[in-house]
Amino acid sequence: MMQIVLIGIGAGAAAALLFASVASGSLLSIFLFYLAPLPILIAALGWSHWAAAIATIGAAVVLSAFFGSVFFLAFMAGAGLPAWWLGYLTMLARPAAAGSQNPQEWYPPGRLVLWAAVLAGLIVIVAIVNFGADLESFRSGLHGALERIVRIQSSPPPTRDGAVPGASNALLDFLVVAIPPAAAVLATITNMLNLWLAGRIVKFSGILHRPWPDLSAMEFPRSVTALFAVAIGLSFFGGLFGVIAGVLAASLFMAYGILGFAVLHTVTRGMDSRAFVLGGVYAAVLVFGWPVLALCLLGLAETTFDLRQRAARKRGPPART
Repeated sequence: MMQIVLIGIGAGAAAALLFASVASGSLLSIFLFYLAPLPILIAALGWSHWAAAIATIGAAVVLSAFFGSVFFLAFMAGAGLPAWWLGYLTMLARPAAAGSQNPQEWYPPGRLVLWAAVLAGLIVIVAIVNFGADLESFRSGLHGALERIVRIQSSPPPTRDGAVPGASNALLDFLVVAIPPAAAVLATITNMLNLWLAGRIVKFSGILHRPWPDLSAMEFPRSVTALFAVAIGLSFFGGLFGVIAGVLAASLFMAYGILGFAVLHTVTRGMDSRAFVLGGVYAAVLVFGWPVLALCLLGLAETTFDLRQRAARKRGPPART
């Protein structure tokens, strides 16, 4: 028990430092800020969810003591609680059914991806509500925050009415609309990268208690497609409700992009050019970004047409040697 407490305190201190680094305003601090959930996930995967809980509460208390209650709430909602919940689910297991080769059935990776997307959507929704309880107040609050940032960063002085001159206002109007779904996508990616990185670190350390899952075999429940369709439909409604639905749709769409990567890894097995294809796709996504839309559509197609099963039947059974 003492080891769990010490690990939790250490992980909490690391998470608090990473989260507080954003106050410096440097470019590196943004990268460190997004890694704030990583120590909590490492504590959860390597030791227990109790260590992660101690880390979450400890980091939030430290941030509150130095920066005030705003940082406490921001850390708990944006990093601490989502990381603790993902870590808890990752190590969740139950006895396997009779006749199974494995003694335990672990929480499936596909559902972890969906939880990462849902938590990302909730993080953004909490931030949206913080700006205002209706569409006008939200847009006005976000526009004002962006305007202050631009005013600090740009050299031209503001006009007499305090507005940022020229094309900046048009850009701000566009960002007010684009930021919520973009933030949901980024939060989904951040959740998954932190979880994957924590898993690799703990596995490399030899203390990961669950076997590493076959990520290319992950699956989504078919009901998620219906939820995604409903979220897209509701996003066309006016008001703040439509913005919130759009955020959820964007986070789920990114989850289907991750499923698309899994499908791509599966259907390219046995191809002579597999390394070239996978490397090219990953490079295109990292450099350009927009090709991930094709992978999102591939993930959606998988839930309807079972592309991996079709590819497996086409390849046939492995040849005997």
